[in-house]
Amino acid sequence: MAQPKKFEQIILDIEDGIAILTLNRPEKMNAFTGKMMYELIEAFDITDADDNVRAVIVTGSGDRAFCAGADLSEGAKTFDYDARASTGEEGRSADVDIQRDGGGRVTLRIFDSLKPVIGAINGAAVGIGVTMQLPMDIRIASDNARFGFVFNRRGINPEAASSWFLPRLVGIQQALAWCYSGRVFPASEALSGGLVLSVHPQAELLDVAKEMAREIADNTAAVSTSLTRQMMWRMLGASHPMEAHIVDSAAIYSRGKTPDAKEGVMSFLEKRKPEYPVKVSDGMPNFFPWWEDPEFTWIGGND
Repeated sequence: MAQPKKFEQIILDIEDGIAILTLNRPEKMNAFTGKMMYELIEAFDITDADDNVRAVIVTGSGDRAFCAGADLSEGAKTFDYDARASTGEEGRSADVDIQRDGGGRVTLRIFDSLKPVIGAINGAAVGIGVTMQLPMDIRIASDNARFGFVFNRRGINPEAASSWFLPRLVGIQQALAWCYSGRVFPASEALSGGLVLSVHPQAELLDVAKEMAREIADNTAAVSTSLTRQMMWRMLGASHPMEAHIVDSAAIYSRGKTPDAKEGVMSFLEKRKPEYPVKVSDGMPNFFPWWEDPEFTWIGGND
């Protein structure tokens, strides 16, 4: 596999259209840090910019954990960002948005991804280890995976924009039941509650994720897939189906005139594998993006 850049706390491998992003602190159960936050954001910048990448798989290093949550090595000041900024910790220095939740910065970046994202959850996933999964398009888990929205048991609250993502994925009742209790639950419960699509033996997990990614890479038009991802996610907040109809109409009208649409029809009629020529880097329709993202505004006062 090709490594486009050497990171310290993650590994990004790209081969044959599929990027595998691995959280890589196995001695710490891949616990989340400020540096990991920055590296994850940069990795998604890389995969978005690379037309050869058709799908991204996110997993954890080792066989114990996907991500065991925030690194708690700072002890009592783990979640006191003012105190940690005073020590100059990377990711919490005074010259960055100290008030911004680092997990949220990651999930918002994943939300903006132009490429489909598959989470291969290979072990313990609690705190940010579970909330960072929520903007991933498909989550599959190993049979030894465990999940926990443990924030209330740590005296804080759900983060990483999970109050937006989680109820939309599993419904408000299930979201609150998991977040109120903060208990850790098995992969079987994550499956029945709609958090993951399927559960597999750990030895097979990454192969299943690769098969999913391969299906996308080999059979779909890159621009169509990127549009579909944004259309589906953005419409979760739409106030009326007319909003979807407007975007659908613009998309099908625009895409219908492209070489991709011609190739999609002719390859089907000729019973051959399609070769879609349009690239995400320069082939997105002229109405994209059709939304305007809000900016971060601090509402916390001086508490």
